[in-house]
Amino acid sequence: MHAHGLGNRIRTALLLALVAGFVLATGAVFGQTVFLLSIVLAAGLCAYLYTAGPTLPLRAMHARRVSELHQPALFRLVRELSTAARLPMPALYLSPTAAPNAFAVGHDPTHAGICVTQGLMNLLDERELRAVLGHQLARIGARETLVSSVAGALGAVICGLAGFGYILGFGDGGRRSSRVVTAMLSVLAPIAGALIRLGVSRTVDVRADHEGALLTADPSALIRALQRVSGAAAQAPLPPEPEIAVHAHTMLVCPFRDGDRLGRLFATQAPVDERIERLAALTS
Repeated sequence: MHAHGLGNRIRTALLLALVAGFVLATGAVFGQTVFLLSIVLAAGLCAYLYTAGPTLPLRAMHARRVSELHQPALFRLVRELSTAARLPMPALYLSPTAAPNAFAVGHDPTHAGICVTQGLMNLLDERELRAVLGHQLARIGARETLVSSVAGALGAVICGLAGFGYILGFGDGGRRSSRVVTAMLSVLAPIAGALIRLGVSRTVDVRADHEGALLTADPSALIRALQRVSGAAAQAPLPPEPEIAVHAHTMLVCPFRDGDRLGRLFATQAPVDERIERLAALTS
């Protein structure tokens, strides 16, 4: 995991450098005074992306931190796997969302967290849940959560600019403002999606599947979990809202219906069938 961790730290640095470079280049066009202001803006924006990144997907999913008193079985599984992986025990969060899914957040293994939805807890048996938690710990161990958090925060900032459409539409709260917001989002969302795909490798989930299956020594349980979670997501997907979509790349499977435009823009997961096929090779 060490080599992957270094690569993800480099990806994060490059992504932040790209953001800072764009802000500085734009400021330079308007003269020295604006350029000096853009230095402050670039520093503030990069600091925001880095510090706020892990909290945004938790807020988008209305997740709350849980204690061992309230989720003893979940804590037992994560503690067992963390010990086996030689990783610190992450914070645990529960989202009330009925759609089954899970994701990991954090800058590094010492400051990491795993969030599961209530739907996931209701859907999976203990072996399957353990397999999903192993996948998330593999992401944490590879420091994939760092670049994912920063990329998601950047996507949220870019899509958030569409909110200016409300002002441009004179804030009437009616059709004009709605049309302007929609038009701006149609331009900004592909840009945000491209930057997320630039920062997040499409092999992340395949690698986490493999390493998580080795950690749990139970690839067949992860296969069943992927089948059940992807099937449930197809039947009852999350609403394709931008504040959720920009964090879709962090989740176990894409939480949106196949063919959804926002899902195509922001989800970086490899096809579930391909992931299952790779895991099946571990069982033979």
